[in-house]
Amino acid sequence: MATGERSLIDNRRARFEYFLKDTFEAGIVLLGSEVKSLRAGRANLQEAWIRLDEEGATLVGLHISPYEQANRNNHEPMRPRRLLLHGTELNKLQKGKDKGLTIVPTRIYIKGRYIKVEIALAQGKKLHDKRQTIKERDLDREMRRRS
Repeated sequence: MATGERSLIDNRRARFEYFLKDTFEAGIVLLGSEVKSLRAGRANLQEAWIRLDEEGATLVGLHISPYEQANRNNHEPMRPRRLLLHGTELNKLQKGKDKGLTIVPTRIYIKGRYIKVEIALAQGKKLHDKRQTIKERDLDREMRRRS
């Protein structure tokens, strides 16, 4: 994480379920009440995924809780949100998807005055890979406890 960045939401489950290959930084189109809720950390990235179409990339399944102090024009919690990516990045994502890779959001963070989404091309882990990850995590925890 570079200076000037503050992580808001982290998708730890994506790191457990997938091998992350390439990561990309994308802007996200948000409403005002969504920004307020994100800054308060009231979002869930666990079930989110990226849809590619001819118009670009869309973040689907991100749940941003309604902002309590907003008026009756509050946002819809599960609406699809447009991602802002360059054409070359979209091409790389499409090529990765054609190769059988999955596109997953890994975290939402603030960079400067903008809210960004880190997305990754990922390959799904098999059951034995997940067991290996758990074993490494337990060993690391044990080493930290001893020192």
